[in-house]
Amino acid sequence: MTYHRLFDFPVRGWKNPFEELDLMKRRMERLSENFRSRKEFSGYRSGVFPALNLTEDKDNYYVRAELPGLETDDLDIQATVNSLAVSGERKIPAEGDNVRYHRKERESGKFSRIINLPDAVDPEKISAGLSNGILTVTLPKSEVARPRQIKVN
Repeated sequence: MTYHRLFDFPVRGWKNPFEELDLMKRRMERLSENFRSRKEFSGYRSGVFPALNLTEDKDNYYVRAELPGLETDDLDIQATVNSLAVSGERKIPAEGDNVRYHRKERESGKFSRIINLPDAVDPEKISAGLSNGILTVTLPKSEVARPRQIKVN
């Protein structure tokens, strides 16, 4: 009994196991309040531009991206064996000096999207086309990534 009182045994240094979690929760709430109160974050939206789809068939992967109003000169497309990068600049002409917006959803500026591909592609045979605001990039699968029909003897 004396040992327990003198040395605070066995709980010396023992903390509530949830104390650290409560502390972390309070810190996260304080951080999120700081973000909400800042003026520069009030207009932040969680969208991505351009919206794109990645599909495949037996021989190719296809990336289709919505890029309305862009010209081919505004785009930069780079590919590696495992990824595709689409970047460019969306330019929207100025509407005037004394214009007051009631709604502004179309943004201008630079963008960049990098997507990882499921399997290796042949970068030398990639082709791209832009038609009616839809960019279509055709990425031929490499010979290693293509499925093979195995004949059973």
